[in-house]
Amino acid sequence: MNLISHIFTLSSFVIKQRWLLLFVFLLQCTPKITPFKAPIDEPENFSDYGTASIDQNNLPDKWWLVFEDPQLNALMDSAFANNMDLTSTWFQLIQAQNIRKARSTFLIPDLEFGARTAISRPQPDFAGGENTQLGVSTSYEVDLWGRIRASVQAEDFRLQASYFDYQAAAITLSAQVATVWFQLITTQKQLNLAQQQIENNESIIQLIKARFGAGQIKGVDILRQQQILEATKDQKIVYEINLTVLKNQLAVLIGKPPQNIEVEERAILPNLPIKPEVGLPLELIRRRPDIQSAYSSLMAADRDMAVAVRNKFPRLSFNLSTQARSNTYSELFNDWAYTLGANLVAPIFNWGRLRAEVNRAEAVKNGQLYFYGQSVLLAFQEVENALIQEQKQLERIDVLETRLDLADKIFKQLRIEFINGFTPYLDVLLSLNEQQQLQRDMLDAQQTLYEVRISLYRALAGSFETQRAQNIETDNLD
Repeated sequence: MNLISHIFTLSSFVIKQRWLLLFVFLLQCTPKITPFKAPIDEPENFSDYGTASIDQNNLPDKWWLVFEDPQLNALMDSAFANNMDLTSTWFQLIQAQNIRKARSTFLIPDLEFGARTAISRPQPDFAGGENTQLGVSTSYEVDLWGRIRASVQAEDFRLQASYFDYQAAAITLSAQVATVWFQLITTQKQLNLAQQQIENNESIIQLIKARFGAGQIKGVDILRQQQILEATKDQKIVYEINLTVLKNQLAVLIGKPPQNIEVEERAILPNLPIKPEVGLPLELIRRRPDIQSAYSSLMAADRDMAVAVRNKFPRLSFNLSTQARSNTYSELFNDWAYTLGANLVAPIFNWGRLRAEVNRAEAVKNGQLYFYGQSVLLAFQEVENALIQEQKQLERIDVLETRLDLADKIFKQLRIEFINGFTPYLDVLLSLNEQQQLQRDMLDAQQTLYEVRISLYRALAGSFETQRAQNIETDNLD
């Protein structure tokens, strides 16, 4: 009870200094936060708008859902839960969160309890007895110029940047999973096509061998057809290698050993959705997490500069302690001593060290400003590239379809003429080779179209919450 009573006495002692504390409180200030604009020209609207809103089904940024592919959705869920790179980025966010928590504690006083005891013998010595001490002390630096608050604000912005980095990493991962998945489907289609072409080439060889026996073609024509057959077999081997490599790549993306994954073999791509609306450039800046991360890093650098400037100003701190001391345990709580101290320190001459630190912090801030501007420009570039690439890729597919249709007709006509003895087999051979190459080119072009659409979704996507991110404390992320 004696200890409790002395703590109340200490509290009364502090309250008596209320005018001093009120004066100190009024001196404290927080450096003003000024928003920044990207150092670029005012952007015009994008060259294309699209027609379908990416906000359908109230899932604005889970863009892969528009493909309506259940297996792709399952792969995404597995990747967000198990991908190693994404998980590593998550723990960087946890680090930033705890750094911010630690920094915020500098705004409140530290409280320490101390106890010490020693026994000296013989007792008649000048120390004598138990020599026991017991006390509580607190220290507090008054944030006169907002230096501490500015440092906390800097960590707030770094926490936001880490959170946006995690979201950007999730978006990048989603694009990688979708791209590899569609490449896997296309490769299976290419493998099936190669097998079909091999069968066609083998049947043609049997046909021309029969005509060779009748003396209607040259032996070199059989060799040329055999060469096309072997080239197709070689292409099939390449597709088989690609299929295995893509399965392994997909396994790593979803956080599984390559030897442990089983993927359903599919040869049908989902329907390509209608092109999404791209919106306005300023909406893109507010939506993309990588741009928001660059902006938060810029604001953190600005707060660091505020700290550097205020390091040149005086610092005021208070120390308050109460202590009981006695040479015998029985009399330990009988006498108490209280101490309230103030310390004012102001830099006078430091050989330009503080000024150099201010200049360094300013350079970091300016560098981050232009990095932010570059991030905005690259975002605009990605959207514009995806828009023009999709437009031109669709045109290319139309041209390929026309060429393939013509190649089919030419091959059929030449084959009829060859059977009737009006055309040499070399013409048929060249036509067949072109037809089969166009078939392969068409599959490649369709896959490229899907990859371009994925890049457009990725360029337009904002943040989305993974299951892991839904549980984080977001008080300082807005």
